[in-house]
Amino acid sequence: MTPEPLIETSKLTGATTASPAATSETPVIVVDQLTARFGDNTIFDKVSFKVNRGEILVILGGSGCGKSVLLKHMIGLYKPANGQVLVNGVDINTDDESILRQVRMDLGVLFQSGALFGSMTLAENVSLPIQEYTDLDGGTIELIVRMKLGLVSLAGYENHLPSEISGGMQKRAGLARAMALDPTILFFDEPSAGLDPITSVELDNLIKSINAGMGTTMVIVTHELESIFNIAHRVIMLDKEARGIIVEGDPRELKDHSTDPRVLNFFNRRPTAGVAPEGA
Repeated sequence: MTPEPLIETSKLTGATTASPAATSETPVIVVDQLTARFGDNTIFDKVSFKVNRGEILVILGGSGCGKSVLLKHMIGLYKPANGQVLVNGVDINTDDESILRQVRMDLGVLFQSGALFGSMTLAENVSLPIQEYTDLDGGTIELIVRMKLGLVSLAGYENHLPSEISGGMQKRAGLARAMALDPTILFFDEPSAGLDPITSVELDNLIKSINAGMGTTMVIVTHELESIFNIAHRVIMLDKEARGIIVEGDPRELKDHSTDPRVLNFFNRRPTAGVAPEGA
């Protein structure tokens, strides 16, 4: 039975958001028998799992297994062929636009590219969701924007365009925008993609710091092993052939103790059987 949502007041906006009674045992996200299908192509079938409050859950797997497709179902960009996604007890695919708007105010998303508007300054990018979802005055919005950019070490870059800063800084600016409304859940799609190793580690550390300091629940799609071992509390692994989850747990334990060769090959960077070494 779907839990009846209660009404909770947002920290930043004063608006109401739907959520169940908050307990440590209450999952923040419930994915129930979710099936993704495009035409005759089934990406995954009857996928079920939960995300706990304050957890960093990493969705991983090989190319084409449906990681990003799953994330887009979880934030309501794609509608499932079957099954449902509950966010704070509310179906993310509800037809009630007022409830859906409230739910989305509690979600922040950092897309792979950062998805910043190139013709707008960083401050203007970060202020967009605040202007869209609140009626705060300009001075208050400016203060919040400076705070969010400062949180990701971009203080002083408010008037820069995305083209004027590095790729890593663009990712951090995208994260500042994702955090603009003080969401309790953050989603990341390949956050380390295109970054050099040092910048990638810095972003990982920022993610861990936000999680530890604010208790923000995080769902991260990635196949970067160093990031997975650095940030994940728990992982779920999708497999293209299985069309679903083949394992879940602590990545450090799975690396050493899994009996599934697909899992061992992934975590230990072993080539798939039958693939000739490069240059052979």
